[in-house]
Amino acid sequence: MGTPDTLYPALKKELTFPLAWGTSPVRDFRDWRLMARAKVEEHLLMERQDETPYAPEYGVPSRTDSYTQELVTLSLTRHERVRGVLLTPHGPGPFPAVLLFHDHGAKFDIGKEKLVRPWYDVTRLASAQAWADKYFSGRFVGDGLARRGHVVLCLDAPGWGDRGPIAYEQQQALASNFYNLGSSLAGLMAREDARAAGFLAGLNRVRRIAAVGFSMGAYRAWQTAALSDDIAATAAVCWMTGLKEMMVPGNNTLRGQSSYYMLHPGLPRFLDFPDVAAIAAPRPMYFLDGAQDPLFTAEGIETAYAKLRAVWSSRHAEERLRTEIWPGLGHVFTQPMQDEVIDWLDSVL
Repeated sequence: MGTPDTLYPALKKELTFPLAWGTSPVRDFRDWRLMARAKVEEHLLMERQDETPYAPEYGVPSRTDSYTQELVTLSLTRHERVRGVLLTPHGPGPFPAVLLFHDHGAKFDIGKEKLVRPWYDVTRLASAQAWADKYFSGRFVGDGLARRGHVVLCLDAPGWGDRGPIAYEQQQALASNFYNLGSSLAGLMAREDARAAGFLAGLNRVRRIAAVGFSMGAYRAWQTAALSDDIAATAAVCWMTGLKEMMVPGNNTLRGQSSYYMLHPGLPRFLDFPDVAAIAAPRPMYFLDGAQDPLFTAEGIETAYAKLRAVWSSRHAEERLRTEIWPGLGHVFTQPMQDEVIDWLDSVL
């Protein structure tokens, strides 16, 4: 009789990702993109709600020396209104834009505030600044992007900031309730993120959109690029790996908790993480990972990068894909990394 210790490795060996580009029987790349996206859509377990009016409500704008800050509340689904922050550079526009995705970090009192300085709520400022000090060289990434001429939209994911805080130990119960309802927590977040891209694309002040994120936000960024043609470019910091190489003893993927925000039941029977990201090919994408990141094995990162390079190469678009492993760095988005991303955005947007 098999035990969990023997069953799990046996099931892992059966993951062959048969619908990946180059393995799939679909040989036309445009047809493959449509097929692969449909397969991801199927496994979100959340119905499409693209016709729900956004009905945005804007707060009182506040001006800095180089950009305007305002709160915006909108409907990403028909079930809930979501509050976010919108930064707009001074000038006539339209401007390049960034849909900015916050991380997980098991810290739920702040979401959008992890990346944009909370001018509207001084009670969250200390928590937000401490997070920026820990992961972002003391910077607020969204404010830096706005100073460099980008419109920035950042919204709370379910459970963070204005939509929380949820306790870390409550996540499994939340995910289980979604599964009991025939839906998925990860699917809800994916749907909302794609809808946010559509909202940003519809603003007159915006001309082209990049998706940018750190950690879970990086996962959200390349996932949104796969699901939405509104995303013209993507920068993903510290979240790319092969699934099988990540599933090693002690990894967060095997613990439940935060993984439920990135777990689409059944999808790995067909596509690996880089296969999903490759649905966005040959649009420009930039992946940055730390060589000492404890959440991802070096083997997993290299495996994913090789898969991605093969896809872009097949489209004769190698120059549109940039993959980097930063020596000596862990799970962080430091000032030099931020500067590289912003310079890259300027070159592609």
